Amino acid sequence: MSIRIALENPPEFYTNLDIIRGQVVLSLSRPEQIGGIIVKLEGEAKSALGVPADGSGTGIAQKERTPTGDVIYENHKILYKVTQAFPDEKTNALPPPYVLAAGQHRFPFQFKFPFNNVCGDPAAMAKLGGLSGAGGIASGAGLFGLGGIRVMDGTKQLMYRHVTKTLPPSFTGFPGQCEIRYYVKVTIQRPGIFKENWRMQAGLKFLPIEPPRPPKSNHEAYARRPFAFRPRSPRTNAPSKKRSSFFSGWGGSSNAASSSAPTTADGKLTTEPEVPPSIEMSARLPHPAIITCNQPVPLRLIAKKLAGSDAEVYLTAIQIDLIGQTEVRCYDLINTETSRWVIVSRQGLSIPVSRLGDPVGTEVVLPNDIWCNQPLPNTVMPSFVTCNLSREYQLEVKLGLSWGKPLVSSSSHAAAVATSLFGRSNKHEGADLPQEIHLPLHFSSIEVYSGIAPPAALIEAMKQGKKKRPQTQPARPATSSSAEAGPSTAPQQPPALPPRTNTVTAQAPVMGTTGSAVGVVHPPSDPLYPPQLAPGETEPPYDDAPPSYDEAMAEIMGGPVIPDGAPRPAYSGVTNENEPSTLPAGGNEKS
Repeated sequence: MSIRIALENPPEFYTNLDIIRGQVVLSLSRPEQIGGIIVKLEGEAKSALGVPADGSGTGIAQKERTPTGDVIYENHKILYKVTQAFPDEKTNALPPPYVLAAGQHRFPFQFKFPFNNVCGDPAAMAKLGGLSGAGGIASGAGLFGLGGIRVMDGTKQLMYRHVTKTLPPSFTGFPGQCEIRYYVKVTIQRPGIFKENWRMQAGLKFLPIEPPRPPKSNHEAYARRPFAFRPRSPRTNAPSKKRSSFFSGWGGSSNAASSSAPTTADGKLTTEPEVPPSIEMSARLPHPAIITCNQPVPLRLIAKKLAGSDAEVYLTAIQIDLIGQTEVRCYDLINTETSRWVIVSRQGLSIPVSRLGDPVGTEVVLPNDIWCNQPLPNTVMPSFVTCNLSREYQLEVKLGLSWGKPLVSSSSHAAAVATSLFGRSNKHEGADLPQEIHLPLHFSSIEVYSGIAPPAALIEAMKQGKKKRPQTQPARPATSSSAEAGPSTAPQQPPALPPRTNTVTAQAPVMGTTGSAVGVVHPPSDPLYPPQLAPGETEPPYDDAPPSYDEAMAEIMGGPVIPDGAPRPAYSGVTNENEPSTLPAGGNEKS
């Protein structure tokens, strides 16, 4: 016996609105009885943190301490879809169990990735756990009324705190502490008390669709810092003496002009103090500050002259760092991990920033050849927020500036010193060495987008849906994919709203002979989630709208937009999507 999950044309990674198709390939060496084949599309966001021994972790964290250790965990089922690959419509009329002959059998399946996480929906989780009574996905006439389909206990998800956001990307950056994984699970049910079900799973990579970008404008976010070099002390030199010759007396007063130069008491020449240069360096990004995965940073460096100095200033070094902060939460414990990516690091530059004769206030835009061809590493994931994990980014630009022409390299300077030891002239003799200064420019908050744009029809449909949504309906949390929908040039009429899939459906109003409504039978409410009544209401109005308009539209919309039809770029947020979990055993919830 062997089980294999064969996906149809798997891309580099999946994203929202993608349709994943595949087949369950079952090879049997002898006839076997099969009760059913269940396929699940799952996503988990796991976190595990240690409770401090000094008792600083109070509240729920102390109550959830394990008997054998001080590690607590959270496991959020951010994605959970179930389908039955066998028996299908053709074989469902036959009585179970089903006998499969020896050989190879293929059972197709299909899923569509949604927009948002499902763990924040209490109705869906309670439905999986059976709190809403019969009618759930596991209802049926099989053993114990479950129809042979085993689903996860959704009641455990009700104990956590949840947020409704776009599905986060795959992530395994901190072993033993947190991870986000997506996979397809297959369970082949075998009837019989002493027969174990056959299981197989295949890992997936997931990268979400980016939210709609704001319209382009000339506004910029900037990080700037003025600076000034230290004044140099006046330079003193001994008067130069030429070698006397036989005809030196015939020259008269040839050095009379040099005698007028200012001298000190001991006869040494002095020079006037030079005004130190003062410049303001600014790093600018388009506002709002957004950078894209696998693309260069849209950075501009501008130098502004602040003081009337004739000195020359050069850019000698530059380093651009992307700083990621991952917040890991377990109940009331929070830990922040910091990661750093070096985008560009160059030394030994000699780019002029301030030239001779430039008036005060002159701005010089530095060439971007150094960083315009350096994309972000493929290990950088987009910014995200989910129930127990979040990722934010900062950008830091470090600049090295020199007052005076910088030395080409340390080896050439050493060669110049060596030549002076043998009596030959040194080109730096009598001149001041370049004075260097290092400036950090910091962007405290930037957004990283995935670069996968949502379909234009979906953005317009969500925009029209918000306008047509009735005001009496309770406001639901907006998703990141529809929070910043910009104007569209081709409005279109959105399709009708699909009905809500409640556990108990509402009955239609009973009509009399005259055609007027006699009465409406409202569905019973869940005792754990009583309805909210407005002032003056005695019965809750029946809400026939879907939980989320964009989720409803996602079911009928096409896939995401890839720029210029190019293939999806590489993404290495997960080193190996099929490797076992690195979290403690308590975090591996069975489903």
